[in-house]
Amino acid sequence: MARAALSRDERELVFNSWGDPQGHPVFLLHGTPGSHQGPRPRSMVLYQLGIHLIAYDRPGYGGSTRSPGRQVVDAAADVEDIADHLRIDEFSVVGRSGGGPHALACATKLSHRVRSAAVLVSLAPPDAPGLDWFEGMTESNVREYRNARENLTLLKSTLVQNADAMRADPMALLKNLDGEMPDVDRQVVADAGIRRMLHKNFMAGIKEGADGWIDDAVAFSIPWGFDPTEITVPTLLWHGEDDVFSPVEHFRWLARRIPRATVVLEPSAAHFAAVPVLPKVLGWLREQARADAAATTTA
Repeated sequence: MARAALSRDERELVFNSWGDPQGHPVFLLHGTPGSHQGPRPRSMVLYQLGIHLIAYDRPGYGGSTRSPGRQVVDAAADVEDIADHLRIDEFSVVGRSGGGPHALACATKLSHRVRSAAVLVSLAPPDAPGLDWFEGMTESNVREYRNARENLTLLKSTLVQNADAMRADPMALLKNLDGEMPDVDRQVVADAGIRRMLHKNFMAGIKEGADGWIDDAVAFSIPWGFDPTEITVPTLLWHGEDDVFSPVEHFRWLARRIPRATVVLEPSAAHFAAVPVLPKVLGWLREQARADAAATTTA
């Protein structure tokens, strides 16, 4: 059952947790649009991995209070407030797709508490030097992010219409994206189990409207409020080479600049392949956290 914590500025943050309560804590930061109900391994798998998985609705999604004008960096404070509510001192973070930049924020700003981080199919910052941010990106995403920068009224109108369509048909988003997906993505989302998880995720996220989706699009398109090159914790960057939603050059830009990064580029994968790879990633996070803690103790 979902619970709620209060942020330091007294907003409500709705979250839930699964797996082994005594296991290694990992915050899962959901995609865009999304919710704390986003795709995740079954509790039995989490127990086997020794993982206590925690996910929350970003402001404006699901049951979490909207925070107008939020930046990507603000996710670090929200995650820390939930960790304090749960009395968790140290933890790991993983972000998939739209959750990737927010996981990078946590790794940068919470290095005193984050023991390891993983970022799957993430965007790079919009002001990334030397990066053509829109190159290789699908038309629908280009329109969305250009509107976020140049025409906020049109962005709001479009995403409100999209959210309304999804409430009538939760798979409307995937249907609209079908013509832009590479074949490898179509194969992933054709799986009945993954489609059920995505259905639940989308419905929970936009049940009250499109505010979270709008605020995410804007947050990705303005300065994030932190520098990913300052990350010092062990960080896994995972990407599919054929990704058209978060183009592979975004991954390469991050891979060249994040110290201690472990990089995995799958040549026959795209954006949605980040869903089934999550159990393996959680195992990596647990082992890196243990190794980091052991090294700290020895030092």
